[in-house]
Amino acid sequence: MGGPKIVRLEAVPYRLPLHGVLAWGAHSRLSAAEHVLVRVHLDDGTLGEAEAPPRPTIYGETVASIVGILSHLEAALMGLSIDDETALNAARNSVAQNLTARGALDMALWDARQKARGQSLFDALLGPNTLVRASFILGIAAPAEMLDEARRVVEQGVRVLKVKVGRQHARDLEVIEALRFEFGSEVQLYADSNETLTPEIAPAALAAMREAGLMYVEEPLPVRQIRARAHLKASGVLPLVADDSCFTPLDLERELDFDTFDILNIKTARNGFTDGLAMLRRAQQAGKGVMIGSQASSGLGTLHAALLSTQEGVTEPCELSFVLKIQSDLLNLPIEFKDGWLDVAALREHQVDEEKLRAARV
Repeated sequence: MGGPKIVRLEAVPYRLPLHGVLAWGAHSRLSAAEHVLVRVHLDDGTLGEAEAPPRPTIYGETVASIVGILSHLEAALMGLSIDDETALNAARNSVAQNLTARGALDMALWDARQKARGQSLFDALLGPNTLVRASFILGIAAPAEMLDEARRVVEQGVRVLKVKVGRQHARDLEVIEALRFEFGSEVQLYADSNETLTPEIAPAALAAMREAGLMYVEEPLPVRQIRARAHLKASGVLPLVADDSCFTPLDLERELDFDTFDILNIKTARNGFTDGLAMLRRAQQAGKGVMIGSQASSGLGTLHAALLSTQEGVTEPCELSFVLKIQSDLLNLPIEFKDGWLDVAALREHQVDEEKLRAARV
């Protein structure tokens, strides 16, 4: 097959400090985006790139493991045409797990392919819904800190908050009540429990969240408790969002078989474009709602998630504003929000700034 060929894979670790700490689940904390820039080099000089965010407590990946698996995959990819998608996907999927490494590699391959054709990802992926309602991930902290951060991002144009909950249910409700009092109907709220509830307390907890005005809740129960999750969904207390239970297309098929959720959270950070688009189509076929999520992505990852967010079938606000929690970014231009919306079509000129990358390299 013709077309430019792959001559090198490159993994560039970098670190971007956050404004404060992002805490979620039972124990997880993040004070900086310590990510890996994945680069695909072609023999015509074309460079494709994407962001891989290691999350040891979620996927088991680290910066070192991402660098290592890309080094392992390089031999299988060397010499392949960027247009031979079948061979490229076979090589990329020749290893198990390593979700964000393989997801970033997929997106970098897409990027390189479009650039080699004299186009961009926007030409290939910008969908019909170019204005996307953006949500912000509000991590677990002292209530006053959470309220201060909410005020800051609302001032910066966000109108939907995803509130991390699950460590102390009473405190969670106090925070939600304070947010509702502060913003009223101007801001929509939903919760992410990160598998911290139990089948015994979940119905009452979800009922309280519903009464507090939340739209839905993400992964209230542990993924392994599939029958309990199916029962909770059937009870209809509050719409359920699938995230941890749907890492891959195969996971999605299992969850559809058991009918455990109402809305699917697809994350380009772990699925890339190839699997992300396939999961979107499958969710549409099953009549499920869809949002596009963030794995605490910096600017480049946000651009890629934003492109998928414009596709037909994406029905919910999407997690595109984590860049507001990062002190400085790699992109040459800021990502800005207006009255709750992100104009994805306006991001076409955004790209990695080499000087900013040099400053952030680890």
